[in-house]
Amino acid sequence: MTPKPENREKKQPPAASKAEIPIGGILRAARLAKNLTLGQVASASGLTQGFVSKLERDQVSPSVASLVSVCAALGIRVGELFDPPESAIVRAGQGAQINFGGSDAREYLLSSGNQTNIEVVHSKVAPGGSGGDELYSLNCEVEFVYVLAGTLDVILGPEHHILNSGDAMTFRGRDAHTWRNPTDAPLELLWVLSPAP
Repeated sequence: MTPKPENREKKQPPAASKAEIPIGGILRAARLAKNLTLGQVASASGLTQGFVSKLERDQVSPSVASLVSVCAALGIRVGELFDPPESAIVRAGQGAQINFGGSDAREYLLSSGNQTNIEVVHSKVAPGGSGGDELYSLNCEVEFVYVLAGTLDVILGPEHHILNSGDAMTFRGRDAHTWRNPTDAPLELLWVLSPAP
């Protein structure tokens, strides 16, 4: 009996399946959100900087242990890499009407769904409308307001900040503040609160 000739071709790893979920972008976004360098993540996870870089570019398939280590270094759950993105569309004029307690203001929630990282509110304020006479604070890190039309007076502690159409302001939501429409014209605003109070 004659022996079969040896197959001398190098076995190549199977090509990445189109069904595989690319996780590199999610890992990179998490690293950048925490202001970490590739070297810091590599050091904290016990991996090389080159491996972490390739992982962020979806050029390597990590072991479960490597993935767990990188996720731990980034402070995220492994499951977050595979969660389907949450998206929600709110059509023009269909935001849920809410009430933060201001006067002469109609407010609509634009960030629907299970969003806890951000809340976006569209406000339409009548002349003289306000957030109330008393200063208040919100349970959020950042509050951002963009004036779509009109003039807004933001009272932040003892200071008044007048914003006109196209102006924006960012401040800490926990700082005592209120706001008002100081004019005889309607005011339209876009508020962004993070995390959602």
